[in-house]
Amino acid sequence: MRRLLDVARGIDGATAFVGRWVYWFVLGAVLVSAGNAISRKLLSLSSNAWLELQWYLFATVFMLAAAHTLQRNEHIRIDILSTMFPKRVRDWIDVIGHVVCLLPMAAVMVYQLVPWVVRSIVSGEVSPNAGGLVLWPARVVVLAGFVLLLLQGVSELIKRVAVLANLIPDPYERSAGSHGHVE
Repeated sequence: MRRLLDVARGIDGATAFVGRWVYWFVLGAVLVSAGNAISRKLLSLSSNAWLELQWYLFATVFMLAAAHTLQRNEHIRIDILSTMFPKRVRDWIDVIGHVVCLLPMAAVMVYQLVPWVVRSIVSGEVSPNAGGLVLWPARVVVLAGFVLLLLQGVSELIKRVAVLANLIPDPYERSAGSHGHVE
């Protein structure tokens, strides 16, 4: 189990690194959005490329932040129900949810996305809009987001099993009050 916990720490480190860089894409999206709006309203200049870049940046934030959000235990839960259960039951719900829902869904998405991304790269696929951007970078981001989510799901499963086996303290225990997970 110690080796698995080392794997989880490695995944957590990679996820945290990506999560810190995602903040810059938020800034980029805001700047591109503002610049596009200003140029469109004040100068009557518009470009599909700028609009698509804005979408790409937003998609990058959404896709790459999902794993970071999972790592930080900040995904939305139905706290009204979850707080009624003892902590051990909530931990088992997390384990079952990861095994039955999260990991299979993320694995299927990665499996389905790989040929889609490869076709896009090989064909040099571009937007059908006049002046639009190439599409494969956006498709790569979608794939990368699901790969990161799959890996972080594995990490969370390892940590939750270790917590249930009393091998490690709950890494989220200190933030329990802020997420409604109180005994």
